Amino acid sequence: MLVSILHRATGSGMATVGTILLVWWLAAAAAGPESYAYFLSWFTGPLAPVGYLLGVGLTWAFFQHLANGVRHLFMDLGANFELKGNRASSIATIAFSVVATIAFWAYIVGAR
Repeated sequence: MLVSILHRATGSGMATVGTILLVWWLAAAAAGPESYAYFLSWFTGPLAPVGYLLGVGLTWAFFQHLANGVRHLFMDLGANFELKGNRASSIATIAFSVVATIAFWAYIVGAR
């Protein structure tokens, strides 16, 4: 039940937050250098912790949604309906999303 709820929540969250960020970025770019600098300050300036939190959250949501989508693909093919295997794959999606998020951000921060 948890991964089903997470799948819906991460999909909706990514769509909503991603749309807001895209519109904000476009509006800031169109409004001029001062507006764009303010937008960037949320991710590179004094407000960077907020931007990083947002980035990490979106990254985790993406990997969770991706892993659960792959899990559902196999279930649609008729596999993994046994309780033990289904529970293991549910736990694996959560573990994968956490590990992939940590690896992704370690690479991003390490590349600086």
